[in-house]
Amino acid sequence: MRWLQMLGFWDYTVILTYLSFASGGIGIFLAASMQLKWAVFCLACSGLLDMFDGKVARTKKNRTADEKNFGIQIDSLCDLVCFGVLPMMICYQSGMRRRFSMAVLVLYGLAGLVRLAYFNVMEEKRQAVTEADKEYYQGLPITSMAIALPILFLLAPMFLNHIQFLTIMHLLVMIVGAMFIVDFKLKKLTAMKMILLVFVVVLIMLTLIFVAKILGGGIFRRVKESDRNRFQADMGSHCLYDYERFMEPVSCKTMYEGLFEDCFS
Repeated sequence: MRWLQMLGFWDYTVILTYLSFASGGIGIFLAASMQLKWAVFCLACSGLLDMFDGKVARTKKNRTADEKNFGIQIDSLCDLVCFGVLPMMICYQSGMRRRFSMAVLVLYGLAGLVRLAYFNVMEEKRQAVTEADKEYYQGLPITSMAIALPILFLLAPMFLNHIQFLTIMHLLVMIVGAMFIVDFKLKKLTAMKMILLVFVVVLIMLTLIFVAKILGGGIFRRVKESDRNRFQADMGSHCLYDYERFMEPVSCKTMYEGLFEDCFS
């Protein structure tokens, strides 16, 4: 029956893209509820799925022009959510809340949007000629944030305090975002290097889950007294995070209720 038909394409060539979007959407909800450990996990999962969605799609040799174009568009839309919006949400909830910080995040998202739109235009032209894999990326792929941000969170216990962590996070977002739209060639990974990268991503994901047991201690319980006022100004009345639970909220008292007293005592 006509009314039962759905828009879009629903074959196996796009299943990984849809799963990646689902992971990114769940990650946004988790970040909004301050479950940053799992939000970063979802970001890494989306990156892992994105590594193979194009390869899976190209296994279908009889794709129509509409199917090819749909795949290009749906992949970029998914990437904008998973590697644009989700990292912005994670960084905002991690402490990038000042005006300058929010401007950095908006510009990061805009750079990702421009890159993906440009990629769609160029990719449609290229696939009209050939379906062979490109040997180079033009600029840094937006999916790179699915590796960079989890690594930053993994290394977070090495920082002396939250101010240092936020400083590195600002620099990371600015540098990665700028590289989205800088015109340079980046050679794609070989199959062996891709497998190695997958292994690294999986290792990061597993470490993010068990890092509290492995490392012990809490970085934000070691914040110096001299950083207290500035830290409170950065975080406002939001939660302080405890690395013993790896970025899960442990104290949500407001400023007027003695915010952070538990963590600075």
